[in-house]
Amino acid sequence: MANTKSAKKAARQAIRRTEVNKARTSRARTAVRSVEDAIKAGDKDAAAAALRTASPVLARTAQKGVLHKKTASRKISRLTARVKAMAN
Repeated sequence: MANTKSAKKAARQAIRRTEVNKARTSRARTAVRSVEDAIKAGDKDAAAAALRTASPVLARTAQKGVLHKKTASRKISRLTARVKAMAN
């Protein structure tokens, strides 16, 4: 348990930050899942629309430090490639 005033404050901040990060992670996973579901269903328009909403969510998640920058970039890239491949 934290003893000093600053350590107690840091512990409180860590709890708040964890909650925010959980919410951001959940939002990103949901966005990715919506794209994957649309791809699985074979609906190109819905997949493209879901991708347009998922891209900024993933980018923001990386910007805030919840996901690594390259991880978010890789996820966006792979989802984009899968949506483009649906046209064929």
